Amino acid sequence: MVTFQRARSEEQRAERRRVILDTAAAMLAEMPVAQVSLNELSRRVGLAKSNVLRYFESREAVLLELLDVALREWLEQLDGALTAAVDAGAAPFERGDQVAATLATSLAARPVLCDLISAQAAVLERNVSPQIAAQYKHAAVANAHVLVRLVREHVRELGEHDAIRFAGAAIMATGAVWIHAQPSAAMLAAYEADPSLAAMRLDFTDTLRGILEVLLTGLLARPSR
Repeated sequence: MVTFQRARSEEQRAERRRVILDTAAAMLAEMPVAQVSLNELSRRVGLAKSNVLRYFESREAVLLELLDVALREWLEQLDGALTAAVDAGAAPFERGDQVAATLATSLAARPVLCDLISAQAAVLERNVSPQIAAQYKHAAVANAHVLVRLVREHVRELGEHDAIRFAGAAIMATGAVWIHAQPSAAMLAAYEADPSLAAMRLDFTDTLRGILEVLLTGLLARPSR
């Protein structure tokens, strides 16, 4: 825990915001989004909760900003990963499968990002002002356009409209699959006790890859109308 004096300049305020974000990011490496509380964040930062709220209007505002940062970091890494994984000379459907596999694998390697995505609509967007909501959505649109560009670079046959549809569906599928691939202790015990339920336990990477493959295959086979 660090004890701060009152920030009196824009540089000091920016530093406070950075420390709050870095501390929240460190907490996410230890615990799921649902367990990150404003009280604990304030304690670790070394500020009263009321002072943390001078820099971010809510816990959710902190986490939405972290989600944007995590998405941009993922997209920067994804560019090289796709270039390495996709065979430019392969048939469209094969390239689509390679893109789907790369997206699923790269997302599986970023559990904090997946957890934030899974909480976005149901939790993180529920306790923010219209200003913060709009700010986040503008950033999300910019990130989506980057994903659209990356996908179209490797699946050239995919029209822009369909690539936008794919990008949106890919993010929503990521959140949905992540939640279902993180069963509770009770569900794990049920799976262990009853082998007939084993098919209900999802592997995140395999399930997401399959969904993304079907999405791309369908969009390629059924162009925008």
